[in-house]
Amino acid sequence: MKKASIKIGVILPFSGSEDIAGPMCLQGAKMAVAEINGAGGLLKGNKLELVVEDSQTEAIIALEKAKKLVIEDKVTAILGPVISTARNLVMDVMREYKIPLLYGTDYEGEACDRYLFCYSAIPEHYLKPFIPYLFENYGKSIYLLGSDYVWPIKTNEYTKRIVSRLGGTVVGEEYFHFGITDFCTTIKKIIDSGAKTVLTLLIDKDTQTFLRQFNKHGLQDKIKLAVMAFNENMLSSMPNEQVEGILTCNHFFSCLDRPETKDFVDRQRKMFGSDTMVSYYTESHYGLIMAFKNAIEKTQSLDIEKIIDAMGDQSLLSGNGEVTMRRNDHHMVLNIVIVEVNGGQFVQRKYISSISPENQCAGQKMR
Repeated sequence: MKKASIKIGVILPFSGSEDIAGPMCLQGAKMAVAEINGAGGLLKGNKLELVVEDSQTEAIIALEKAKKLVIEDKVTAILGPVISTARNLVMDVMREYKIPLLYGTDYEGEACDRYLFCYSAIPEHYLKPFIPYLFENYGKSIYLLGSDYVWPIKTNEYTKRIVSRLGGTVVGEEYFHFGITDFCTTIKKIIDSGAKTVLTLLIDKDTQTFLRQFNKHGLQDKIKLAVMAFNENMLSSMPNEQVEGILTCNHFFSCLDRPETKDFVDRQRKMFGSDTMVSYYTESHYGLIMAFKNAIEKTQSLDIEKIIDAMGDQSLLSGNGEVTMRRNDHHMVLNIVIVEVNGGQFVQRKYISSISPENQCAGQKMR
């Protein structure tokens, strides 16, 4: 008799202001499922099945989709969403129904829950090495820009602590509603501030708008741009002159000269086509499915509480070295890289290696 599939719900943005992210996340999940099913599935024949929903980059829609996936589709876990406000809402559903959320997006940190697993770079991963690098190479005055929601605001609280500790100066700080079309007033403020570096934490489409206008003012040779959440798909979607010289920092880039990186990218392109963009979104969502698979294999069970207990303190060979999902806070030990755009390509500037952040449940009780 054919065994029932093990359903994993997916809530990602395929429309709205973060629609660049959704397809890259899904690529990673699809490849993980294809590899697992191709090797015979789980528990002697159960196949994994993805049930995919579009969050439309709206937190309330993500919440509605989570309820649908849990109640109607009877999923075993949910992968996604992307923005932090959506994650926070969805977690109410996950706690109520005792279903794990597998979250693969860089975010502000400090989320702590038994039913949340974060394959995510958090500020301590990327800003702890990145701000000193910027100060050492470009000067100690920095202007902070972000979208007006929890990830940029909370992340920049961490940024300001590092800047203060290093003797630097935040010469400006602004936050913007989604879909802003005119940064001209802000660009004038940046020029007048004397900032040596601009650090942006804008959602994808607003990042593109800012970069176009910054370039139009001829500033890229005068002020260094450090752009968080900047990835291969954004790089390929913009003219070279608008992205040249941008610095960014995260746990995976497809340009890395490492055998596991090349292997991961080659497998992606074999499955999705030779021109497929592969980013840290792709790698993290692949890794989450593999970690979930490993926990099922370890327990030889579909008992969710047993799977959750088995998820922590496991190591994976990722697209960038060995990484570990920790038991104490369900966050990752990741290998971090600083890259710069040169000639339309990411070029490695500094390999940071492994960063194990502070316990994200410190001072909190894991619910």
